[in-house]
Amino acid sequence: MLDVPAGSVLRSWTGWIRPESRSAYAAYLERTGLADYRSTPGNLGATLVFRDLPDGRCEVRTISAWRSYRDIVAFAGDDIDMAVFYPEDDRFLIDRELTVAHFDVA
Repeated sequence: MLDVPAGSVLRSWTGWIRPESRSAYAAYLERTGLADYRSTPGNLGATLVFRDLPDGRCEVRTISAWRSYRDIVAFAGDDIDMAVFYPEDDRFLIDRELTVAHFDVA
């Protein structure tokens, strides 16, 4: 679980995979996106969650915590609302959000 201080920012992205890809996709994200989150100065942690849906898909969400919006720019670039993708994402994702959501921590 993330222990996130007040005044920080949560960044959330959602995609969908096949349930049988869960373990392989988790390992892939640990090597790519989550590793990049965690190595960016100002990142306070990142986690990955899954849930199986009644329609046969598996929803995957990355949630990362950041000291500030300025720190997110170092990871995502100037348009922090756009999702960051990696070369092999298409191998796993059957659908994805192209944008992310940001939440201020109270």
